[in-house]
Amino acid sequence: MTAVRELHDHLEATEELPVERGASVRLGEAAAIAADLVDADLPRDVVVERVGRVAALLDEIETTGNDEADHHVSAAERVAERIVTRPEDG
Repeated sequence: MTAVRELHDHLEATEELPVERGASVRLGEAAAIAADLVDADLPRDVVVERVGRVAALLDEIETTGNDEADHHVSAAERVAERIVTRPEDG
């Protein structure tokens, strides 16, 4: 699933950036969930459920305190939304 890989790539891109502590915890959990989905052979409903959890974690982040990380979070939110709402992109 290329969209899942894109989601993971955006989250992974935040790993080395300096971000606020609360954002770091949520980003770490979201990245771990996304990493588990990359190359996994899972039913679509399971992927949607897990990506929904990623989206919920990202939604809890108002700001990371880093403009570049904020950009990746916004992009990841858009990808997650696409995965959940458009089956052909998942």
